[in-house]
Amino acid sequence: MDKIYLNKLAFYGYHGLFPEENKLGQRFYVDLVLELDLKKAGMTDEMTESIDYGHVYQVTKHVVEGTAKNLVESVGEDIAQQLFASFQNLKACSVKVTKPDPPIPGHYESVAIEIYRERP
Repeated sequence: MDKIYLNKLAFYGYHGLFPEENKLGQRFYVDLVLELDLKKAGMTDEMTESIDYGHVYQVTKHVVEGTAKNLVESVGEDIAQQLFASFQNLKACSVKVTKPDPPIPGHYESVAIEIYRERP
C-alpha cells in the first residue's frame, strides 16, 4: 500500500492523569502514516485522488487541542477514528503520539504510544 507521512505535527493539549497536566497543559507531537492507493493521484495530478495534508493537520489538531483525555492512548485512538471519518479513501493509518514532558521522575527524551488501525 502507498503511504503519506506527516512528521512531528506539534500541538498544545491538556491530556494526562494529573490535575496539573489538565490545568497547565503541555506539548504533544503526532506522527502519522496514512495508507491508501496513490496511483490515480500520481497519474492524474488531481488532489481529489489523494488526501489534503492541511486537512489532516486540522483534524489532528481538533483532537489533540480538544477535549482533555487521561491517556495518550485515547488521543491516538480518537485521531485514527477521526481520520477514517474524514477521508473515505484512507485504508489504514499509524498514529504515534509523543509526550515530551510527562511528569515522570527520571532522565529521558519523551514517552510515546503508536497504534495501527485499518478501516473497519
